[in-house]
Amino acid sequence: MNKQETLKKILAVAQRIHNLIMQSKAPSLKSPVRALSNVQYNEKDGYFELMGKEKERTLNSSSIKTFAQTLLLMKESKNVIETDDMMTKREAYYVSKNWGDAKFNEQPESDTVMEDIEAMLRVQREELGFIPEEKGGEIAGKLIVIDRDPDTGKEIKIDCSKMGSGSYSTPSNCEHLAFETKAEFILAIETAGMFQRLVKHKFWSKHNCILISMGGVPTRACRRIIRRLSDEKKLPVYVFTDGDPYGYFNIYRTLKVGSGNAAHINKYFCVPNARFIGVTPQDIVTYKLPTHKLKDVDIKRAKDAVKNDPFVQHHKEWQTAIKLLLKLGERAEQQALAKHGLNFVVTDYLPNKLKDPKSWLP
Repeated sequence: MNKQETLKKILAVAQRIHNLIMQSKAPSLKSPVRALSNVQYNEKDGYFELMGKEKERTLNSSSIKTFAQTLLLMKESKNVIETDDMMTKREAYYVSKNWGDAKFNEQPESDTVMEDIEAMLRVQREELGFIPEEKGGEIAGKLIVIDRDPDTGKEIKIDCSKMGSGSYSTPSNCEHLAFETKAEFILAIETAGMFQRLVKHKFWSKHNCILISMGGVPTRACRRIIRRLSDEKKLPVYVFTDGDPYGYFNIYRTLKVGSGNAAHINKYFCVPNARFIGVTPQDIVTYKLPTHKLKDVDIKRAKDAVKNDPFVQHHKEWQTAIKLLLKLGERAEQQALAKHGLNFVVTDYLPNKLKDPKSWLP
């Protein structure tokens, strides 16, 4: 969606509210309910999609502050779009200090209102001119990123295979980037430490791939660049996380099909063709990995996934895997593979995994 289309949506909401006021009617704002209870999973589309539940905020004595904050933040969005500028989420919080009684007391308040606007307008936060403070993901390997000098517009080519002992850091907004690659696949890795080990030993060179560090739950920019590479360069995506419910659902599931909270923009950020290669519950058994006891929060997350997650309910393989994990009562980190040698993951585990699709999870 281009800037003019986003502006039209903002102005349409403002015009509707103005018309209701002129008709002496209470203005209201509608947005979809952002929760797992309001999403469905269709494997053909490949991501969580919103169903029909909506919430309506009507202007009254109890909602007046939030109502005003929503309109004022939309006004700020209009300003940055029209001036071709940007505003970080943190700056949005501080800008509100000029709003008198309507100011935000804490940033989580402004973040929530921003997400409501995004859902209401069915646009990406970045299209509203708001960007996060977070990084977009580290990249190394067989990829050339084509950027442009912001002053001259001159093309800049960045070779991710020539970053020395470092890596390329994805910008928070990657829509303007173009790519060149002859890689065969993308390997998305949960931890920065494991990413660094694979970079140090040039795993990307030996296996002709692109390595991307997710650094925990992947940021929007990280998910977006993986999605674009997957779509535009027809690359399969393999995901490597810790063997625990957090890695499976907060990280992998979020990357593959999105989340209930962000269902309104999942189609832009999820990676439907992603496959999970490890650490699986079966790996814990097969490789006799050192483990830690599942915490109460792990057990709850796993049971909730089996009971309430449309993605898990759709895939029997995940149901079987979670049952095994709960039976074991243990979780394992990526680094546990070091039991078999510091570079076992480089020389044995990942190469063997890549040759054995039957060991992957959907």
